[in-house]
Amino acid sequence: MSRNTEPLQRRLSRTQTVGNLGDTFNSEVVPSSLVAIAPILRVANEIETNHPRVAYLCRFYAFEKAHRLDPTSSGRGVRQFKTALLQRLERDNDPTLRSRTSKSDAREMQKFYQQYYKKYIQALEGPDKADRAQLTKAYQTAAVLFEVLKAVNQTHTVEVDREIMETGKQVAEKTEIYVPYNILPLDPDSANQAIMLLPEIKAAVFALRNTRGLPWPHDYKKKPDDDLLDWLQHMFGFQKDNVSNQREHLILLLANVHIRQIPKPDNQPKLDERAIDEVMMKLFKNYKQWCKYLGRKSSLWLPNIQQEVQQRKILYMGLYLLIWGEAANLRFMPECLCYIYHFMAFELYGMLAGNVSPMTGETIKPACGGEEEAFLKKVVTPIYETIAQVPVLLEAEKSRKGSKHSQWRNYDDLNEYFWSPDCFRLGWPMRKNADFLCRTPSDTANHGTGGGESTPSNRWVGKINFVEIRSFWHIFRSFDRMWIFLILSLQAMVIIAWSGSGSPSGVFDGAVFKKVLSIFITAAVLRLLQAVLDLIFIWKAMKSLTLWDILRYILKIVFAAAWVIVLPVSYVYTWDNPSGLGKTIKSWFGNNKNPSLYILAVVVYLSPNMLSVLLFLFPSIRRALEKSNWKIINLVMWWGQPRLYVGRGMHESALSLIKYTLFWILLLMTKLAFSYYIEIKPLVQPTRTIISTQISVYAWHEFFPRANNNIGAVIAIWSPIMLVYFMDTQIWYAIFSTLFGGIYGAYRRLGEIRTLGMLRSRFQSLPGAFNETLVPKDEKEGKKKRKGLSAPFAIFEKRDGMVGGGTGVAKFAQLWNTVVVSFREEDLISNRERDLLLVPYRSDQDLEVVQWPPFLLASKIPIALDMAKDSKGKDRELKKRIFADDYMYCAIQECYASFKYTINRLVTGSTEKRVIDNIFSTVDQCIKDDTLKDLNMHALPSLYDKFVELIVCLLEDKEELRTKVVILFQDMLEVVMKDIMDERLSNILESTHGSYGREGSNEHQLFDSKDAINFPVLTPYYTEDVLFSIANLEEQNEDGVSILFYLQKIYPDEWNNFLERKGCKSEDDVRDDYPDDLRLWASYRGQTLTRTVRGMMYYRKALELQSFLDMAREEDLLEGYKALVAASEEQSKMYRSLWAQCQAVADMKFSYVVSCQQYGIHKRAGDPRADDILQLMTTYPSLRVAYIDEVEESSGPQKGTKVYYSTLAKAASTKHNDPDEQKLDEVIYQIKLPGPAMLGEGKPENQNHAIIFTRGEGLQAIDMNQDNYMEEAFKMRNLLEEFLQTHHGVRKPSILGLREHIFTGSVSSLAWFMSCQETSFVTIGQRLLANPLKVRFHYGHPDVFDRLFHLTRGGVSKASKVINLSEDIFAGMFCFNSTLRAGNVTHHEYMQVGKGRDVGLNQISLFEAKIANGNGEQTLSRDIYRLGHRFDFFRMLSCYYTTVGFYFSTLVTVLTVYIFLYGRLYLVLSGVERELYKAAAVQNNKPLQVALASQSFVQLGILMSLPMMMEIGLEKGFRTALSEFVLMQLQLASVFFTFSLGTKTHYYGRTLLHGGAKYRGTGRGFVVFHAKFADNYRLYSRSHFVKGIELMILLIVYSIFGNSYRNSVAYILITVSMWFMVGTWLFAPFLFNPSGFEWQKIVDDWTDWNKWINNRGGIGVPPEKSWESWWEDEQTHLRSSGIRGTVLEVVLALRFFLYQYGLVYHLNITHTKNVLVYAISWVVIIGVLLVMKTVSLGRRKFSADFQLVFRLIKGLIFTTFVTILIILIIIPRMTMKDIIVCILAFMPSGWGILLIAQALKKPVQRAGFWGSIRALARGYEIIMGLLLFTPIAVLAWFPFVSEFQTRMLFNQAFSRGLQISRILGGQKKDRSGSNKE
Repeated sequence: MSRNTEPLQRRLSRTQTVGNLGDTFNSEVVPSSLVAIAPILRVANEIETNHPRVAYLCRFYAFEKAHRLDPTSSGRGVRQFKTALLQRLERDNDPTLRSRTSKSDAREMQKFYQQYYKKYIQALEGPDKADRAQLTKAYQTAAVLFEVLKAVNQTHTVEVDREIMETGKQVAEKTEIYVPYNILPLDPDSANQAIMLLPEIKAAVFALRNTRGLPWPHDYKKKPDDDLLDWLQHMFGFQKDNVSNQREHLILLLANVHIRQIPKPDNQPKLDERAIDEVMMKLFKNYKQWCKYLGRKSSLWLPNIQQEVQQRKILYMGLYLLIWGEAANLRFMPECLCYIYHFMAFELYGMLAGNVSPMTGETIKPACGGEEEAFLKKVVTPIYETIAQVPVLLEAEKSRKGSKHSQWRNYDDLNEYFWSPDCFRLGWPMRKNADFLCRTPSDTANHGTGGGESTPSNRWVGKINFVEIRSFWHIFRSFDRMWIFLILSLQAMVIIAWSGSGSPSGVFDGAVFKKVLSIFITAAVLRLLQAVLDLIFIWKAMKSLTLWDILRYILKIVFAAAWVIVLPVSYVYTWDNPSGLGKTIKSWFGNNKNPSLYILAVVVYLSPNMLSVLLFLFPSIRRALEKSNWKIINLVMWWGQPRLYVGRGMHESALSLIKYTLFWILLLMTKLAFSYYIEIKPLVQPTRTIISTQISVYAWHEFFPRANNNIGAVIAIWSPIMLVYFMDTQIWYAIFSTLFGGIYGAYRRLGEIRTLGMLRSRFQSLPGAFNETLVPKDEKEGKKKRKGLSAPFAIFEKRDGMVGGGTGVAKFAQLWNTVVVSFREEDLISNRERDLLLVPYRSDQDLEVVQWPPFLLASKIPIALDMAKDSKGKDRELKKRIFADDYMYCAIQECYASFKYTINRLVTGSTEKRVIDNIFSTVDQCIKDDTLKDLNMHALPSLYDKFVELIVCLLEDKEELRTKVVILFQDMLEVVMKDIMDERLSNILESTHGSYGREGSNEHQLFDSKDAINFPVLTPYYTEDVLFSIANLEEQNEDGVSILFYLQKIYPDEWNNFLERKGCKSEDDVRDDYPDDLRLWASYRGQTLTRTVRGMMYYRKALELQSFLDMAREEDLLEGYKALVAASEEQSKMYRSLWAQCQAVADMKFSYVVSCQQYGIHKRAGDPRADDILQLMTTYPSLRVAYIDEVEESSGPQKGTKVYYSTLAKAASTKHNDPDEQKLDEVIYQIKLPGPAMLGEGKPENQNHAIIFTRGEGLQAIDMNQDNYMEEAFKMRNLLEEFLQTHHGVRKPSILGLREHIFTGSVSSLAWFMSCQETSFVTIGQRLLANPLKVRFHYGHPDVFDRLFHLTRGGVSKASKVINLSEDIFAGMFCFNSTLRAGNVTHHEYMQVGKGRDVGLNQISLFEAKIANGNGEQTLSRDIYRLGHRFDFFRMLSCYYTTVGFYFSTLVTVLTVYIFLYGRLYLVLSGVERELYKAAAVQNNKPLQVALASQSFVQLGILMSLPMMMEIGLEKGFRTALSEFVLMQLQLASVFFTFSLGTKTHYYGRTLLHGGAKYRGTGRGFVVFHAKFADNYRLYSRSHFVKGIELMILLIVYSIFGNSYRNSVAYILITVSMWFMVGTWLFAPFLFNPSGFEWQKIVDDWTDWNKWINNRGGIGVPPEKSWESWWEDEQTHLRSSGIRGTVLEVVLALRFFLYQYGLVYHLNITHTKNVLVYAISWVVIIGVLLVMKTVSLGRRKFSADFQLVFRLIKGLIFTTFVTILIILIIIPRMTMKDIIVCILAFMPSGWGILLIAQALKKPVQRAGFWGSIRALARGYEIIMGLLLFTPIAVLAWFPFVSEFQTRMLFNQAFSRGLQISRILGGQKKDRSGSNKE
C-alpha cells in the first residue's frame, strides 16, 4: 500500500476545491450504480474510532472498487461521489498513517482482522449462539474486512496467512448462512431461537423440508436444509429473495392455522392436514371457481399415495405464492395469475408424475423455467410491458386530444380478458404475436403491413366487457330500475292528481285506472332507451364480445322497440273514442274495442319481472342459479344479464333481505306520499289556470306568440318541482338512516358510559367485563354465551370487589394499568392523575382483599370515620349507610386489611405479635358476629391520624425516625386498648378470626394469543412529514408564530404534563436536555408518520402483554408484567424464558410494514426524512420498511439503465447500551421488478409492491394520518375472531369495518365541523350500511381485510389510472370488487382507530374536490354499473343513495336553484309572470316553496347535521347534542356546509362532463393561518365565485323586474336560501380565513393580487405566479372532454345570452318589440369588442414609437363614448336604471362569449382572436376581483369585525385556553414569559 501513497497524494492535489466533508463520511449517500461499496463504507465508519488506519484502507478499497464498477464516472452522481471520497482519503492518509501500529498496511490489516475475529465472532459463537443479530453483523463485517485484507495484501504482494485464509473461508460460508431475516431465522444454527422452538413453527418447517421423491436437476448440489420452495425455484426460475420471502410467509401461514385447529394437534412436529386444507381452500377458491367458470379442469392433481399428498399440497401452495410474490403489477389481475398458475401447476404435476415429452423423449420441463430470473423475464415482463403502455398512452392522448378511458386498456380490461375461454389462445409459453400482447390500437395498424413471426398479427383486443365513456347517462344506465320506478310513480301520481277528485282512491275509477295503465308504455320507452344506451356505450368493446353477447344487445333493442309499438297500439283499443295519435292508430289497425288485449300485452311484458320477483323472494335459489354453470340455466339467465365471472351469487340471506326491504318500503311510501300531497297535487290547479290563461301581450319579442297552453310557463314552474322530486329521496334517506341508525346504536348500548360519574358507578363491573371479553378461556370451560363488550354489564357485577380471585384481579389490573400508563406516556394525564387511576393488584398473598384505584376511594375513609364517630353504638344503621356506597365499603375493607398487613409486618417480637393477633382476632370476631357496638367508634379518628403519621415516617425511611415509630406504635396500642375496646374485650386472650375471600367464576371467550388470527398492518407513505425537526418547530410564520408555540397553546395540559414527565421547568430546559423528546412530543400531535407508527406498534405491546397473561404462572402474574419487561434484556438471551416466548408469539402474530416508496432515493440523497424513518426502525425493531429501490446497472449490456427492486429493510442490530453506535438499516429481501412500479394510481401501487412482505390472515391497511390507542389495541384479538362468524348472513366477512376517532377537532371551528361530520359518517352512517342495508363498502382505512381472500382477488385496492382515483372505495370498490366477488363487509363499533382530518377551509375544499372527482370517476366505472344491475331492487337503492347518488343529489340541489331562477328569468323578462299574477295563477305557490325548502334542507347542511346530532346524542347525551348544534350554528356551520355543497357540485359535475380528475394533495399541517386573496381566488374562482355572481345577477334581475306586482313576503320565502347561497359562495373563503379582515393583511393581499393578475405567463411560469398561466391551466379539462363535452359546454354557455335578449326590451329607450332591437344590441357588443381589439393593436404598434398618437386615439375613443352616452341620456331619455340594465345585459353575454371561445380554443386561435379573448378574460377577472375585494376591505376598516371573526373561528380553542388573538396578531413575547403564562 505504501508504494501507492505518493501517486494517490498527487492525484488528490487536484481536488482541493471540493471542500471539507466533515468528520464522518455518510456511507448511505452512495450512487445507485455503486451500491456494492456501501457495506465497505459502513464497516469503515464502524471501526474508524478505534482503528482509523483500517477504516482508511477500507475506504481506499471502496474507491478502487467504485472505479472498477464505473471507470468513466458516467453514472448519475458518480463523479461527485468519487471526488468527495478522494478528498476524504487525502485528508485521512497522513493522520491515519501515523496512528498505524504495524510496519505495513498489510500487517496492520491482518492483525486487526485476527483481533476482530476473536473478539466478536469467537466470543459470540457459544453453544447457544445467544445474540444471533450481533453474530450476523459480525460475520458480515468480517467478510468485508477479509475482502479488503486480500486487496491490501495483493497491493503489497504479500501472501495471506493460511490460518487467515481458512478463517476467511469459514466466514464466507457463515455469511451465506447468517443473513438478515424478517421474522423467522431459518438457518440451521438458529434452531434454538425462541420463535423456532414453537411447536407449530417446527411442524411447518418440517413439512416444508420434506423433499423426498422430488426429481432434482442432475447438476444441482443439494444442501441439507433445502426445502420444497428451493426445488420450485430451480425448476421454474424464481428469484432467490422471492423464495426466501414466500418461505417465511408460507411457514407462518401454516403454523398459525395449524395451532388454531380444534381438537388441538399433538406436539409432534407434524403439520395438521386440516390446517393445510384450510389454507388451500382459501388460496385456491378463486382459482377453482375460474376453472369451473371457463369449463376447464383444475391443475390441482393429488397423488394416490397418501404419504405424498401433504407434500403435493404444499408444493401447489408454494408455487402459487411464488408466482404471486414475483408478479409485480400483475397482482392487480387475479384471473391473469390464475391463467399463469393453471399452466405452471400442470407442468409441476407433469414433472412429479414423470411425464415424458412425445417430441423429445425427455422428462417434461417447465416451458418458462430453468435459468435465473426466468419467470420474471419470460412470464411477468411481457404482460407487464403490455400494462406499461397504459400510462404512456394516457399521457400521449392527454397531449393530443384529451383523456379518454376508451382509448386504453386499464387493469380491469386486461384482467377480464382472462374471463373468456379465448384467453387460452394466448398459449403457453405465451405467443409473442398474441392479440393480448398487442399494446395499442396503432400496433395493429403498424404490424399489419409487416411480416414475420414475431409481430402481432391479430387485432388489438381493446376494451373488454365495458367502456368508460364520459356521460351523465351513466347515472340512468347503471340504476335504470330506480329511475324507471321514480318516473312511472311520477306519471301515475300526476294522472291521479289531474283526475277529478285528486284523491289516491280515484285510481279505482275505471277511466283513471285506464290512464294509469299507460305507465307501462312509458316503461317500454325507457327500456328501449336503456337498450340503446347499452349498445352505444359498449360499442368500442364489441370486438371482445362473444356472438351471444352481441346477439343479446341487438335482441334487447328489437324487443324493446317491439314493445314500444305493441303496447301503445293495444292501449288505444281500450278506449272508445281516442283522440290524436290514438285515433290515427285505430284507423290503421281497425276500430274494434278490445280492452283485454292491452291487459294481456302488459302481463306478457311483465312476465320477466314476475320471474325476477319470485327469485327475489327466494335469494338462496337466485344464488344457486347465478353460480351454476349448467348451460340450460345459463341460457335462461342470459337474457336477464350477461354472464360474467363476478357479480354472481351476491344475494344476502332471507332475514337480511326482509330487513332492508322493509326499510325501503317504509321510506318510499313516505317519500311518495309527501311528493303527492305536498308537491304534485297542490300544483295541478295552478297549472290548469296557467294553461287556460290567454296571454297576448309580451314584454319582449316573442317568437311563438300563438303557442298553446303557455307551455313555457308550465315548464318553468314544474321543472324545479320535478328536480326536487327526483332528489328528495336522498333527504328521506338521511332522515330514516338517522332514526334507524340511532335506534340500532341504542340497541348496541352505545354511550352507556359517557361520563366520569358513570364510569365510577360501573367500575365494579369492569374487571368481570375485561376478563370475560379480553382474556381467553381454558378449553375445559364452556363456550361463551354472549360475545364482546356488548354483553350486559349486569352479568359482570359483583358485590365484593373484583371477580376471579388473585389471578383474575392481576390480569385485569395489568391490562388497566397498561392503558393508564400509556395515557401518561402520551402526556394525556399527569403523574398524580396516573397514580389515582392505577389499580393496585395483590402482589403479596397476605393482603386478603382486592384493591380499587384511588380515584374511586378518594375521601371515602374520612367520611366513614365521621359516620362511625357519630354512630353512637347504632351499628345496624352504620352498616346500612356504609353498604349503601359500594366504594366506601371497599375502601374500609382495603384500609383495614392494609392496616392489619402493615402492623403484622412491622411487629417482630413473639409476645408483641401474640398481643397484636389477639386484638385483630377480637375485632374480626366482632365484625363476624355483628357486634360492632361493643367497640367505641368515637376514637377511630384518633387511631387513623396516628396510622397516617406512621405511614409518613415509613415512607421517609430515615434512621432518626426509628424512635418516633416506636412511640407511634405505643400510642396506637393505647388508643385501641383504652379508648376503642372496653375492659371485657381487652381481657380476651384468644379469639379466632374468620377468613375473607370469594370465589369468582372466570368464563373466558377467546382463543389464547397463540391461537389468535395473525395480522399485519400496512401503511403507504410517500413524502409526508415523518418527524418534526427542531428547526421546523421553531420556524416562525409571517405572524411570528412557530409550530411549537401553537401546540403549546392548543394542548396546554399535555405540555405541562410533558414538562413534568421530563422533570423540566421550561421549554429551554427541554430543548437543551431532551431535544429528541421535544420533537416526538410535537410530532405526536401532528399528522406525522411517527404518530402512526407509535399507534400501530401498540398492537405489539398489547400482544406481548396478552401473551404474558395467557402463559404466565400464578406467581408470574402476581409479580407483574412490569417486572418481566424490566428484566427483558437479561432474559432475552434465554430463549425458553417467559419474556422470549411472549416476544416470539408477538412476532408470529403481528408485523408492521410501512411502504416508504421513496426511502431509497431519500437515503441516497441524504434527505432528513430517511434518517427519521431509520430512527423509527431503530426505536421499533419489529418495524419493517418496504421501498422501491432504483439501481443503475454499472456493467453489462444494459449499463446505465435503471433496474427496480421491491425491497424490505429493517434496522441493523446495535450493541446494547451503545447509543453512539451508528444507526443503519439492512436489506432483508430485494425482489427485482420488471420495470417501474408506478403504472397506475400511486397509493395502490405503493401498497401493492409492499403487500408481498406482509404476513397473516388479516390485513389492516392504515393511512399515515392515523393513530391508535393502547386500550383499542387490546381488542384486536376479539375483532379478528369476527372473521370466523357469519354475522346474520350467508358468508363470513371479507372486510371488518371499524369506526374512526377524529383527533383534529380541537384546532378550529372548521376542524370541529369536519370532525363531527366524519364521526357521524363512520359511526351511524356505516352502522346502517352494514346492517340492515348490506351495502357498507370500504370507506375507512382502519378496516381489516381478509388477507387471503383479497390476495387471490387482486389486492386491497384498485389502481387503474384516473378511473380508480378514490382507490379506497374501489377496495371499497375492491369492496365493490369484494362484494361483486361474493365478499361480505361488516361494521364493528367496539373498536376504533384515530384519524386526522383537514383543518383549514382550503385543505377541506381540496379534499372534497378529490372525493367528488373520485365519485365522478366511480359513476363511469364498471363496478358501479355491475352493482346497480346485480343487486336486487332495494339493495340497489341502498347502493345508489350511499355512493354516487349522494353526489348526484347534491348536483341536482344546485341545479334546482339554477332551473328555478332561469325559469323565473324567462317569466319575468317575457312578461308572462305579470299576466299570470293578474290571473292569480302563480301567487302563493306552496308546492314551489316546499320544493325550495327541500333544496335548502340539503344546502344548509341539515342533511349532514341530522345523523351528526343523533350520534352525539347517543354518545354524549341529547342535551349535549342540542347545545353543540346551537353552537355550530353560531359558528356559521350552515355557511360551511353551503360552501361545501358548491365544491362537491362543481367537481363532480365537471368530472362527469369533461374529466380532469386528479389526486389533490391537501397537506396535513396545521393550517390555521392567513391565506392570501390571490390563493383563495385561484382555488374558488370557477367552483364558487363565478357561479355565485351568476346567481346574484339572476336574483337582482328577478327582483328588479318582478318587484312591482309581486308579494314581497312570498319573494323572501322563496329566495332567502338563494341569497344565503350567493353570499356564502362569494365570501365564505374570506370569512373562514384567519385574519381575513385585518387591515394590514388586506393591503398586502391587494398588492399580491395586482402583481399576480398583471404578470405575463409562458412556459415554465407556474399558475401561482401569473394569471395567464393559471387561466390556461384552468382550461385543461376542456381539452379532455371530446366532442360531446365541447358541444354541451357551448350549449350551456348559451344561457348567458338570455339576459341580453330579455333585458334590451326593458330599456326606457326601447319602444318596440321588434327583433331588430336584439340585433342592434349585438352591434353594440361587436363595436365594443372591435374598440378593444383596436386598443390592443394600438398598444402593440404605437405605444413604443408613437406614444402621443396612441394617447390621442385613446382620448378620441373616450370622448366618443362620453358623447354617445350624453346623447342617449338627452334624446331617448336613457336613465340610470337603463345603464344598470345594460350592464346586467351585456356582461353575461361577454362571459358567454368567453366560455364558447375557451371551448373552441383551436378555431379561435387559428382565427387570431385568442389574444383578444385573453384580454377580455383578464378584464372580467379584474372586475370579479374588485367585486369580491371591496366588501372585505370596507369591513376591514372596523376592528371589531376581525375580533368577531377570530372568536367565531376559534371558539373551541378559546374554551381550552388558546390565546388565538395573540397568535393571529403576531405579538411575539419573550419565550420564558410565554411559558410562565
